[in-house]
Amino acid sequence: MAGLLSRYFGFSARSTDLVTEVRAGFTTFMVMAYIIFVNPVILGFTGVPGLDGKGLPFAATLTVTCLAAGLLTIVMGLASNYPFALAAGMGLNAVVAFDLVAGRGLTWPQAMTVVFLEGAIITVLVLTRFREALMDAVPLGLKRAISVGIGLFIAFIGFFTSGLVIKPATGPLPVGLGTFRGLPITVFLIGFVLTAWLMARRTRGALLLGILGTTIFAIVLNEVFAAGQGFPTPGAARVPAGIIQAPDLSTFGRLDFGLFAKLGIVTALLVIFSIMLSDFFDTMGTIIGVGGRGGFLDSRGQLPRANRVLLVDSLGALFGGLANSSSNTTYIESAAGVTEGARTGLASVVTGLLFLAAMFFSPLASVIPAQATAPALIIVGFFMMGIARDIPWDDYEEAIPAFMTMLVMPFTWSITNGIGAGFVTYAAIKLLRGRGAQLHWMVYVACAAFVVYFCLPLIEGAVK
Repeated sequence: MAGLLSRYFGFSARSTDLVTEVRAGFTTFMVMAYIIFVNPVILGFTGVPGLDGKGLPFAATLTVTCLAAGLLTIVMGLASNYPFALAAGMGLNAVVAFDLVAGRGLTWPQAMTVVFLEGAIITVLVLTRFREALMDAVPLGLKRAISVGIGLFIAFIGFFTSGLVIKPATGPLPVGLGTFRGLPITVFLIGFVLTAWLMARRTRGALLLGILGTTIFAIVLNEVFAAGQGFPTPGAARVPAGIIQAPDLSTFGRLDFGLFAKLGIVTALLVIFSIMLSDFFDTMGTIIGVGGRGGFLDSRGQLPRANRVLLVDSLGALFGGLANSSSNTTYIESAAGVTEGARTGLASVVTGLLFLAAMFFSPLASVIPAQATAPALIIVGFFMMGIARDIPWDDYEEAIPAFMTMLVMPFTWSITNGIGAGFVTYAAIKLLRGRGAQLHWMVYVACAAFVVYFCLPLIEGAVK
């Protein structure tokens, strides 16, 4: 069996082995496991005043979240032979819930039809190879900046979910330092020191060991001090009351194309375009960032067999809408598995199988607190920052757009915004310096799309 897997996934060519790939697959799953519970919370409007009871049922959403993530991640591993994992996209799920349903008054089937349609459009763009051509046309300097920006974004997610960085309840500042009091922040700080120490010792499986060690430590402290109320995710850092939970597929396949009558054709198309563009460039940034970290990119910064990755990802949006789990996209947390040594699609197969198992054993997955995975995200961000050394900082024509890309991503909590800022700045500087002919025509197509994307609120206002 080991020999068959080695031949299929090409262990020798990628300088990896079965144990490393399995361990890395576990690491990616544990870093991503939060989505199993966060997605149902967001799509269910859990705890949102005035919206309780108007969301999707928790159990059904948990099931389809695991099902979609598991199947798509396995397909990604088998079809592309890259260690990329997919799941319901954070940010996109909030747009579906709070903009399309709560804000625009769409029913859940209508909102999921928007996701289904944008996935269908992206799939067509992949099949015509437009999406791959656009990714290849991105200047090398911007590709490096995208990798660094995603690293900063991953680290910021880690700081935020750990509680070390918070959004102040009052005052003019958008972020602040969390309070060093309570069990969750204690768990994070000890987990970070543990993980950093393991990394410094070059311990194999440092990220996975850090997550497991921190989780065990959190459970012990939680049971001793009975302070579980400090962890926002239900069941986190607690000995689970049960192990098995039956799947619920009651929401699968519910679509409704009445959204065009509800919103009007022009507004509906603008909504589909905005979600499609976000999905389109989020994935492009993730592939470039994680691919750079894993050494998968060639000398021109291009990913071999990229079209296979992009096709599976586009089907993720389509299938996510059909499953009613929201758009599924390639996760930046895949970088955790890559940092742990993942070099082939077997790691994705392992991650996908764990997601499928979570449909039945969700109480076990719920034990892992965000404070146990946050250190891994921060360490991954640290490693991805190293690519910044390859950006030509003395060439302001290249460096300023790179700088915009790197910082706009974490500061606006959006990969798409960062890529858009970099594209538009890069093209504007080239044009003003009389060097516009140096740019590939597809860069101008992307810039035009980003201008429309950034101006969507104005356009929608004019349409209304």
